[in-house]
Amino acid sequence: ISGYSLVIQARDSGTPPLSSSVTVNVDISDVNDNNPVFTPANYTAVIQENKPVGTSILQLVVTDKDSFHNGPPFTFTILTGNEEEEFTLDPHGVLRSAVIFKHMVSTEYVLCVQAKDSGKPQQVSHAYVQVRVIEESIHKPTAIPLEIFIVTMEDDFPGGVIGKIHATDQDVYDVLTYTLKSEQKSLFKVNSHDGKIIALGGLDNGKYVLNVSVSDGRFQVPIDVVVHVEQLLQEMLQNTVTIRFENVSPEDFVGLHMHGFRRTLRNAVLSQKQDSLHIISIQPVAGSNQLDMLFAVQIHSGGFYKPAYLIQKLTNARRHLENVIRISAILEKNCSGLDCQEQHCEQSLSIDSHSLMTYSTARISFVCPRFYRNVRCMC
Repeated sequence: ISGYSLVIQARDSGTPPLSSSVTVNVDISDVNDNNPVFTPANYTAVIQENKPVGTSILQLVVTDKDSFHNGPPFTFTILTGNEEEEFTLDPHGVLRSAVIFKHMVSTEYVLCVQAKDSGKPQQVSHAYVQVRVIEESIHKPTAIPLEIFIVTMEDDFPGGVIGKIHATDQDVYDVLTYTLKSEQKSLFKVNSHDGKIIALGGLDNGKYVLNVSVSDGRFQVPIDVVVHVEQLLQEMLQNTVTIRFENVSPEDFVGLHMHGFRRTLRNAVLSQKQDSLHIISIQPVAGSNQLDMLFAVQIHSGGFYKPAYLIQKLTNARRHLENVIRISAILEKNCSGLDCQEQHCEQSLSIDSHSLMTYSTARISFVCPRFYRNVRCMC
């Protein structure tokens, strides 16, 4: 307990008795009576041979139960095991290589390290660190090509995480890092540690091929990453149809079914090969395991097919569509629960282009805006 606050009252013996009170704050000053504590008590680490001088091997973690002025900053020292000065220990407790290690020279080192706190008198603790030297990488990283589809309203893309590169390495101790060619950094970024791809705001319509690579420190492998950006037109929203799927998550739809269903859907609804199918958004139905896919079809000569025409085409081709994925319903209007006939249902669709949903799988990522459907009865 670092302090107490007491209220003390003095009362006299008169009639009537009179009194007065005063507050007394008692601060308990800390004595440096706790040693620093290593977590864990001892360490094991590995370093690959031929790594450059200064390679980080291990971060020591130390805590102290005393008050702040009796704890950190800690002073770290290597007491034994470093007679040939193969290692350095910086003021932050990071153990680094001071030489280029060779597996054939030595495969293991045992260091005794000390942490000393800042109190008076100082308290110390010790820990042992076992460092194994392993052979350098013999396997190249492998990465899966990634295709990213971004749907956004005209010139209104806010940016954000649009996908993640999936890479592996058969060398157990390899640490993979990701890089993006410098001239593309004005539009995209790649997190060097986890491979997440970030798009900056204001992307134009079109196709972008990113020059991304993954490295294990020895081998560097290029990764094919293609980004397709499609900007929606306001007219699309007035001619949309919704297909509702049963028992499918957005990620499963994107990763397993989207390519195949898009191809089947094109064959079902396109009157001419030059017509364009636009998948505007996919979105889970709240409180269910259903998924809505919003789409429109643009006529090659201009304009869009009306929803009633598309629904007729879909109804005729429903059996073929369900060879790919199970369909729960085909919706133009969604007046469920309203006491009105279909022709008296008025629907409006709004897109929130600043609320993006990213459905990312190993091979395909789909980024689309959230949509809201408002219906009212015109009876």
